[in-house]
Amino acid sequence: MTSAAAATHKSTDRPQVGFIGLGLMGYPMAKNLARAGYRLAVSNRSSQKAERLASETGAAAGTPEEVAKNSDVVFTMLPGPSEVEAVVRRALIPAARPGTTLVDMSTSSPPLARKLARLGSERGLGVLDAPVSGGDVGAIEGTLSIMVGGEAEDFERAKPLFDVLGKTVTHVGPAGAGQVVKAANQVVVALTIEAVSEALVLASRGGVAPEVVLDVLGGGLAANKVMEVKREKLLTGDFVAGGKVASQHKDLGIALQTARSLGVAMPATALVEKLYGSLMSHGLGDLDHSALLKVLEDLSPGR
Repeated sequence: MTSAAAATHKSTDRPQVGFIGLGLMGYPMAKNLARAGYRLAVSNRSSQKAERLASETGAAAGTPEEVAKNSDVVFTMLPGPSEVEAVVRRALIPAARPGTTLVDMSTSSPPLARKLARLGSERGLGVLDAPVSGGDVGAIEGTLSIMVGGEAEDFERAKPLFDVLGKTVTHVGPAGAGQVVKAANQVVVALTIEAVSEALVLASRGGVAPEVVLDVLGGGLAANKVMEVKREKLLTGDFVAGGKVASQHKDLGIALQTARSLGVAMPATALVEKLYGSLMSHGLGDLDHSALLKVLEDLSPGR
């Protein structure tokens, strides 16, 4: 943030907080901020969610522009880069007062994060890219991992709010760095789901019960958080979404685009992105991303 922005920033013990995007992740995150005692203004594409949160927490509901004008810190949690650009660039940056800090917690692209930071700085705003990992459970429980890119001064200003939302909060570098780390995170998540799915199909076709396989894997070097969190979905085939197939597919696309721009080879990621694309082509984008198991099962008829 520029020195002029810092000078004009309104200092209060409890800043007015805005939150835009009340979906699977955003709704519980905003609710946690209200429960922590922050004065909250909210906005959502479908006004019913904003009105419901307002009735539950006493938050004010309004348009993105209204939220920006009346907030010291504004969070966004949106589906993807196009929505982020539409809301942050076209609504929040023009409407926000100098000294306001904008925090985009969506999974978006590093170049867009850097562009928004530059545009915000020109208007005396702080802009952070702060994507998260931990899924809907982490959002509800306030235990997300938050990876933050941007100026250190803006990070420190938002840190008390981040601490409400997550248990691991890390300033990873300048603008765009948060999105780079999130891309890396999503690669690991997706490839782990794929590897566990392959292992389960292999064992199942070999006559070994999936729950036995997961128990054994969980006790050795192959143990991992993804397998622990997704265990019941993988065993029951109940793929009601935590993290959606559509979101995972989008995130892998961002990771591959980032890799191409940096001259990085990611052959395994490219393959898994195509497998998720298969689920998308069958209209299964709203399933949990662990539904990748279904693709591997369909590719493995057995003998």
